[in-house]
Amino acid sequence: MLESHSKKRPSLHPSEVVKAARDTQRLTTSELANYICDDFYELHGDRAYGDDAAIYGGVGRLDGRPVTIIGTEKGHTTKENVERNFGSPHAEGYRKAIRLVEQADKFKRPVISFINTSGAFCDMESEDRGVGEAIARSMQAFGRLSAPNISVLIGEGGSGGALALAVTNRVWILEDAMYSILSPEGFATILWKDVNRANEAAELMKFTAKDLYELGVVDEIIPVRQRGEAITKEHLADNIKTMLIKELEDWDGKSAEAIRLAREARFRQF
Repeated sequence: MLESHSKKRPSLHPSEVVKAARDTQRLTTSELANYICDDFYELHGDRAYGDDAAIYGGVGRLDGRPVTIIGTEKGHTTKENVERNFGSPHAEGYRKAIRLVEQADKFKRPVISFINTSGAFCDMESEDRGVGEAIARSMQAFGRLSAPNISVLIGEGGSGGALALAVTNRVWILEDAMYSILSPEGFATILWKDVNRANEAAELMKFTAKDLYELGVVDEIIPVRQRGEAITKEHLADNIKTMLIKELEDWDGKSAEAIRLAREARFRQF
């Protein structure tokens, strides 16, 4: 099993995790959607304000099974980062996610979410458009889903902006990704009024895959290295695909009520 193999591996230092999680060459949601799906069709817009490129989503077939995929999208180049708002969604991005989740619920499609964001965009315009309310409604939509859902932290997982897509039956994380209430820089600034102590803050925040697994926040750790060397994007995507297929097969035959109750129980244990 991939997860049991990963638990035996030496953990990265938190400062190394931060650097790795912010690497602009990491797998993106759009790449994963097209790697793991037999075919994939992107959907746009929130049907209220506009289309937020920081949220990527649509419908595809995973090993013949219809699924909905939703995730934050940063891109690789500076041009792509700007177009995608560095993966920090506005309210309309989360409303697009809500629309896709509600559509998935109507057709009983499992939902897979891929997360790589430092957090929701927090300027005044974003607040005026209701980003806080949109995050809350997204969490509700994910929580009410009658089909199984799985979230995978593939880079940064920052605050409510990440949690909006992670109220799921299973939460997985790449071994060099992170999931935290805020950035180490923000933590250091708030606690010590000194952003230069970010590395020290990182050691206290317990956001590495190993920490999160031990705390029960995540259910699986997905390896990104083999024999000390980084595996290719294609190999990593193939591993994720294999895990997703098996996980969804495990949920086959379970009722909508059982799926929702299992999801609720997962979060109530905290």
